[in-house]
Amino acid sequence: MDFQPILSDLRSELDRIQQAITALEALDGTPTPKPAQPKGSAFEFGANKPTGRGRHMSAAGRARIAAAARARWARIKAAKAAKPAKAGRRISAAGRKRIAEAAKKMWAQRRKETAAAPKKAKASAGARKMSPAARKRIGEAMRKRWAARKKAAKAASA
Repeated sequence: MDFQPILSDLRSELDRIQQAITALEALDGTPTPKPAQPKGSAFEFGANKPTGRGRHMSAAGRARIAAAARARWARIKAAKAAKPAKAGRRISAAGRKRIAEAAKKMWAQRRKETAAAPKKAKASAGARKMSPAARKRIGEAMRKRWAARKKAAKAASA
């Protein structure tokens, strides 16, 4: 279906209504308010496309912002370079040697202790045995628990 004739009729009707409103307001002496959306705007008659109007930054403005950003980063990098490296505490070669010898002595002592200690017998990896009476008691306790839960669920749903 071709909507163009209908749209043109509606636009002409809108123009006539706006002229009538303007004429009546002129007779009354009240100033005519500006329309919320000027004719030809992006929102006229449901158009969704932007008109391309808006705020744009000039090339000079972009250049000023870029220069300011470069200067800012230059200051930050200069501040980093100006800081002296933190002098950490260092251990002497003799100190390292003493620590290494102490560690060797400690591990030798541990090896000696574990070799002298009697070895424990490992538990068998087989399944544990349960008496039939114990198995019966556990089964009865589980059935009681399940029955109680089932009863509670029925009472909650009723």
